[in-house]
Amino acid sequence: MPGICDGRVVIVTGAGRGIGAEHAMEFARQGARVVVNDLGGAPDGSGSDPTPAEEVVERIRALGGEAIANGEDVTDFAAAQRLVAVAIDAFGRLDTVVNNAGVLRDRMFVNMSPQEWDDSIRVNLRGHFCVSRHAAAYWRDKAKAGTPVAARIVNTSSGAGLMGNVGQANYGAAKAAVAALTIIQATELGRYGVTANAIAPSARTRLTEAVFADMMASVHDGFDAMAPENIAPLVVWLGSDESADVTGRVFEVEGGKISVADGWQHGPPTDLGRRWDPTEVGEAVAELIEKAPLPAPVYGTV
Repeated sequence: MPGICDGRVVIVTGAGRGIGAEHAMEFARQGARVVVNDLGGAPDGSGSDPTPAEEVVERIRALGGEAIANGEDVTDFAAAQRLVAVAIDAFGRLDTVVNNAGVLRDRMFVNMSPQEWDDSIRVNLRGHFCVSRHAAAYWRDKAKAGTPVAARIVNTSSGAGLMGNVGQANYGAAKAAVAALTIIQATELGRYGVTANAIAPSARTRLTEAVFADMMASVHDGFDAMAPENIAPLVVWLGSDESADVTGRVFEVEGGKISVADGWQHGPPTDLGRRWDPTEVGEAVAELIEKAPLPAPVYGTV
């Protein structure tokens, strides 16, 4: 199955259903050999079930592609190491990691439990760290041994992380951290031939259907902008050789629309050249806010 990822080996986490499954399928269509990682289980992230990942593998093989299923828990550091090793053992190499696995534990901040906070950070942020950390070590060792590396990390942020979303303080905090993680990975790992980018997708999944039922409703005629397969083309391109000159970027993607998110920038300063007196600060801040662009509104507030 020749394509822009011909010969590459790709791990996609959370690939048993939804957006992740579509990533895996499109990578296979574009010639990649795919490790379909998924714990399975319920929409809230509880339990485990190998069936979804195995079904995606069967679909890929029916297309003539190569894939294997994997049920490691990406939040477990040792398990993530085994996941990377499985890809290398099965296919002889690893070229791309797509960190897609995620969970929701939505709650208004004043009612949020420590467990809901920890669950979100563990899956949505720690899971990105564990898999990427072991992949990065593999690529670094190859680069130091003199082997050319053209590796890719594609992380999954969210509009909730970029703009904020009411009822998602835990999820938004994790996804904002993913965006920061991405630009740091890009800076640190570029010397080894690794790029790192992130997406903030909007599409119909088991997670979003429960939160945004009206927005995510299926359409029967015309282009279905919320279909999960719409996200895959950008991710596959970012995971290919063709994206070598793009790194440290966060892309918003919805339907047929792609944009580059513009993150934190240094705003207009004021400098007294001496220590501020607290009574002087209020007027100065008011002037700075007057000069600064308005922030994007938090989702759920307009």
